[in-house]
Amino acid sequence: MSDPLHFTHEPLSAILPAVRERLRAGGEVQFTVPDPDLGLGLYAGEATPHGRHRPWVVWADLADLLGAHLLTPQPAGPGRVRVTLRAWAPTPDPDAGGYGPAGTWGRVDKLEDPVFLATFVEALRRVDPPPGGRVLALGVNAGRELDALALAFPGRELDVVGVDLQADALAAAQARWPQAHFLALDVNALPANLGRFDLVLALSLLQSPGVVQDVLLARLRREHLTPGGGLILGFPNARYRDGTLSYGARMRNYARPDLSLLAADLTNARRGLQKHGYKVFVTGKYEVLLTAIPAGKRTPVDLEL
Repeated sequence: MSDPLHFTHEPLSAILPAVRERLRAGGEVQFTVPDPDLGLGLYAGEATPHGRHRPWVVWADLADLLGAHLLTPQPAGPGRVRVTLRAWAPTPDPDAGGYGPAGTWGRVDKLEDPVFLATFVEALRRVDPPPGGRVLALGVNAGRELDALALAFPGRELDVVGVDLQADALAAAQARWPQAHFLALDVNALPANLGRFDLVLALSLLQSPGVVQDVLLARLRREHLTPGGGLILGFPNARYRDGTLSYGARMRNYARPDLSLLAADLTNARRGLQKHGYKVFVTGKYEVLLTAIPAGKRTPVDLEL
């Protein structure tokens, strides 16, 4: 490996291309910087006796931007640390292995993302289905996210129905949630006798091929929501690579994240639900959550996990 780079007073505009060049050349780069722990309370770029301060999140964001892992930093002399970035291993797109529990997606546990965990529990508590209420989870896959119901409503019994097209995913969900009901159904053709629900979940579903968002939401609202029921819709704003959750929605053939499709879908869903008498909350980071409850319903307090 080449000798580490050393940065003291250089602007980030000089650091970024230097680190990128070294990373591309060797797959790994080391550089020393002022110890971020010694500059707590300073903003990125403010001066310290050892050079320009930058908090750890700057180096984490730089690693994500360049497609690299941030390894554990090491001391590098008085007031300085050595940062190592290692390029992500070339791995296939998670979609290439399908969405079942045996593929890459089966390894992903969204409840291990602290922002998703906190905002999802808050969203569930905003909808606040009653004891004994019905919950419909569309595109439920292996049912991992359903574990958040017990976190949001300890001791509350709920009648959960999960829908998916993949038999192996439904089998995994049934093993995880033996008390729930799981059905092999196309979300575009939900039968009327499925009934009405106090909470409808659709996480990472609405941008799937074959799903027309406006049509599905209208059908859910007219045929499958109780008068006091609410929806939680999840819009992916990340990609998964080599064990890493990388920020930003990607569009096909775009090298960098482009949030235009995400913004359009969120705006259309929000506008349509408000038009039909719902108040809407938009939260989250790597998965943006849109929560809709009837406009006349009081928003619960004490939402935090």
